Amino acid sequence: MEKTINLKLKVWRQDGPKAKGRFETYEVKDISTDSSFLEMMDVLNEQLIQEGKEPIAFDHDCREGICGMCSMYINGHPHGPDEDVTTCQLHMRKFKDGETVTVEPWRSAGFPIIKDLMVNRNAFDQIIAAGGYVSVSTGGVPDANAIPISKEDADEAMDAASCIGCGACVAACKNGSAMLFVSAKVSQLALLPQGKVERARRAKRMVAKMDELGFGNCTNTGACEVECPKGVSITNIARMNREYLMAKFKD
Repeated sequence: MEKTINLKLKVWRQDGPKAKGRFETYEVKDISTDSSFLEMMDVLNEQLIQEGKEPIAFDHDCREGICGMCSMYINGHPHGPDEDVTTCQLHMRKFKDGETVTVEPWRSAGFPIIKDLMVNRNAFDQIIAAGGYVSVSTGGVPDANAIPISKEDADEAMDAASCIGCGACVAACKNGSAMLFVSAKVSQLALLPQGKVERARRAKRMVAKMDELGFGNCTNTGACEVECPKGVSITNIARMNREYLMAKFKD
């Protein structure tokens, strides 16, 4: 028999970027514990529409934990209380019947609110663009083993590349720092031969763009790593700092 729960939701509502926000309280009933958090939000929105009220605006896309769009701050945690999952992968069995659940948008100067739970994460796109491209041969497809790469470097590069750019690291950081995100993007290319030609320029430009966009600095509290849904390690921050310092010394 399917298990269901009833919840009280305190959801942040904000009509626009410059509007004053507020919490509004809603009740949802008979929510299947097998449903995801986003499915529960869909049920709430259907309820609001039937009542003639404005539905809650929130981001989502793939609902498979790979796009990073489902950015919600749930009960004090980016993506909710479960570990190594995005909001769309968070199941309602993680909550208790009758529980009050607080849902907020990311809070960061670098992620201004668009409406309700939606924030503008264009800053991450700008940081990626600042990193530029990689210089590789555009001839025929090379053999898989044409460029020797150690397994250790390949594994570390793949771990860094698992970052989905959701912004949970920024939301978790008391300084609103984007260092984990930027370091993951710097690391995944710095570790591979294909990314070494522009490695110095890439590190300098991405760090400069991050600072320009108003993200805070890192003070090594480690909250970003704990809340990252893909488990990206803060060792990448140390690597990015080395890449940046070496680039500056070369100047």
